[in-house]
Amino acid sequence: MIEHWGDSADGSKIYRVSIADTQLSAKVISFGAGLQDLRFAGRDYPLVLGYDRCAPYLRNERYFGASVGRFANRIAHGRANLGNKVVTLDQNAGPHHLHGGRAGATFRNWVLQDHGPSHVVFTDTLPDGHMGFPGSLTISARYEIAQNALTLTYRATTDATTLCNFTGHSYFHLDETADLAHHTLTVNADRYTERSEDGIPTGDLLATRGSKLDYRRSRELVSNGQLAQIDDNFCLAPARGPLKKAATLMSKASGLVMDLSTTEPGLQVYTMAQDGDPATMSAAKSRTGIALEPQVWPDAPNHAGFPTAILEPGEIYCHEIRYAFRLG
Repeated sequence: MIEHWGDSADGSKIYRVSIADTQLSAKVISFGAGLQDLRFAGRDYPLVLGYDRCAPYLRNERYFGASVGRFANRIAHGRANLGNKVVTLDQNAGPHHLHGGRAGATFRNWVLQDHGPSHVVFTDTLPDGHMGFPGSLTISARYEIAQNALTLTYRATTDATTLCNFTGHSYFHLDETADLAHHTLTVNADRYTERSEDGIPTGDLLATRGSKLDYRRSRELVSNGQLAQIDDNFCLAPARGPLKKAATLMSKASGLVMDLSTTEPGLQVYTMAQDGDPATMSAAKSRTGIALEPQVWPDAPNHAGFPTAILEPGEIYCHEIRYAFRLG
């Protein structure tokens, strides 16, 4: 089902598209090519945080469900090494660049390109110089539901050497309680990127073993009433590769389990505390959420040993994320 859900600032229509199979159903919006709602059969509550109206997505300060890019995460001081030159990017997080800039992909109304009962495709073209990035970049986001899984696939091409690093920014909450007290997390990573207080990698990789980020075995997200404060990149691999499982999120209250698989070398994990945002969906008011964002490592262009985020003309960027649901 397609509905005209609202209008963007430029007057273009924002569409919301419903897709489903026998167990999963989702609503995806053209603005920011974002996941607005996701549900499992027999459970009358959303598995992702989001807004129940269109208007809040025009500012979407939390990046609820959004496709973020042209570079997800942070680039120090808005300056990136790109081959033999340095490019200057929009500084929208203090002195740093974050999630593609203040007018990045999240805040653009993508074109509804294709749709069916269980899939939808949105496309956009980011012009040369947009937010400081060189090259005209054509990007598509395909959402498809099959076999109890939602798969999000990004594909992009460019006409000039550029950076390309997109991700889906959904916050997950697998039961209908107010917090994440019943949730456990597993991340298949033995290293993470050390970072400064403002989230910029130092360049060093630290072992997860024995650290507060040791989630190699399932751990509760709330301990002694305190939500684990995580805003860190877990190192999954040295480069993009075949689709493989990266993390598992489970709610003991609902019995729902989500296995996240990705092609990307990193997974940014971010826990969001309750903020009582009155604009959130009625069933998600004041709920905590955990964002699981597969991507290239933050500030990658400025660290020689980090996975590359460079996309050249003639290449095809392909990034796949699979959210598979089951009962534990």
